[in-house]
Order: sequence, then C-alpha cells, then structure tokens
Amino acid sequence: MSVRTTLRRAAVIAASAAAVLTTGLVESASAHGSVSDPISRNYGCLQRWGSDHLNPNMAATDPMCAQAWKADPNAMWNWNGLYRENVGGNHQAAVPDGQLCSGGRTQGGRYAAMDAVGAWVATTKPRQFTLNLRDEAQHGADYLRIYITRQGFNPLTQPLTWGSLELVTSTARIAPGPNYTAQVNAGNRTGRHVLFTIWQASHLDQPYYICSDVIFS
Repeated sequence: MSVRTTLRRAAVIAASAAAVLTTGLVESASAHGSVSDPISRNYGCLQRWGSDHLNPNMAATDPMCAQAWKADPNAMWNWNGLYRENVGGNHQAAVPDGQLCSGGRTQGGRYAAMDAVGAWVATTKPRQFTLNLRDEAQHGADYLRIYITRQGFNPLTQPLTWGSLELVTSTARIAPGPNYTAQVNAGNRTGRHVLFTIWQASHLDQPYYICSDVIFS
C-alpha cells in the first residue's frame, strides 16, 4: 500500500469519527436528560468511556458498553435523547417487552443496544436512596415513575419485561429545573436489579424510558 493511499484512508477514518462526534454534540445541545444516579446505561458508558472509547480494553473490562459503542456510538453521545413522543400515557402499548431500555427501539433503533442482556456495570445502593435525574433542557416533569425488578429476576440472563417490574415510586408534578430527585424504597430486595424510570416531560407529550443497573447491599 502506498503512503498516499494510507494517508487517504487515515483522513477518511478521522473525518468519519469527527462526523459522529459532531452529530452527537449538536443533538445533545438541544436534547434533554437522563438519570444520573443510579446512572443510566448509556450515560454510564459515556462517563466511563467517552474520552477513551477506542480503548481495546473496553471489551474485556466493560463488555456491555463495548457492544453498545460498536452498535451505535450516538447512543452514548446522545445519552439525553432516549424518548418517544405522543404516547398518551399508554407506556406498555408503546414499549414492548424486551425493548424497555431502548424505549421501544425509539429514534430509529439508536438505543437498541441498551436492551442487551448481560452484566452491565451496576451502582451499589442501600434499599432506601435518592434517585437523581439530570434535565439539561429544564422541561419539568408531569411525573417520575420508578420501577424495580422483582426479587428473583435475573438481569444477567433475562430480558426486561413489564411483568418483571414493580412500581415503587410515583411523584407529583415537578417544576422545571436542572435536577429532579425522588425517594426510592426497594423494600426487601437484595442483589442485582434493574431500575426503570419513566420521566414524563411537561413541555410536550414526551416520555423518557431509562434503565439503570443497581446492586442492593
């Protein structure tokens, strides 16, 4: 291979990478939010690997994020855009079993990798804790509905379904701001679980569907 061909290929690769990054930044600038604690799947991947996403060690140390980056890097750059529109409150009809973490493969399937079953990095929490949601656009919330998987569900081997979840917290309306909180009581749960948050934004009929992985100590 000639030096000229090698340089041309390197330029194409660099331009492609820049395009992905630029697209992510432009969309993020006008986008919305996600659960920051316990951190959501794609936001967690961005926090851990955003500046190091080409590191080959990701596959060995954080395989669920590795498969997500490979599937669609914009799912991480646009960590705050996992929403649907005009659902009319009928969340179970809009989001099928096995697709809860991608919002029913919303945004053209951009977030489909979030539905992958496996050992996502989990946040250790006590059974009673405060959930934090970051709202960059300050849309407000008609409500937050927070679900946790039932004891006995195994997120390492089972896809997330509505039947595997139990509603544990539902908030009243929350005024627009940069951060929203909700008190969560996990009951007698122990071990690894999935926490599923529905954030119904107030500015439009725009619900967000957010999966966070937790270990109750």
